Amino acid sequence: MNQSEIARVQKYLRTLFGSNQIKLQAEASKDGSVEVNVGDEFIGVIYKDEEDGEISYAFNMAILAMDLPED
Repeated sequence: MNQSEIARVQKYLRTLFGSNQIKLQAEASKDGSVEVNVGDEFIGVIYKDEEDGEISYAFNMAILAMDLPED
């Protein structure tokens, strides 16, 4: 993802979730993924997908069982 795409996706996520603490950071990765943080906490990764002339962005977030509140 280029810087323009990163800024557009970040703006979209901030608007969607109502939080300016969401920050996308391009990391030096071979797959072109972008890290998603809320404040200082890493929460997931976004991948760009280009297929048949269409572009989409997939957000992948893993939630560890140990991070969940007790019932």
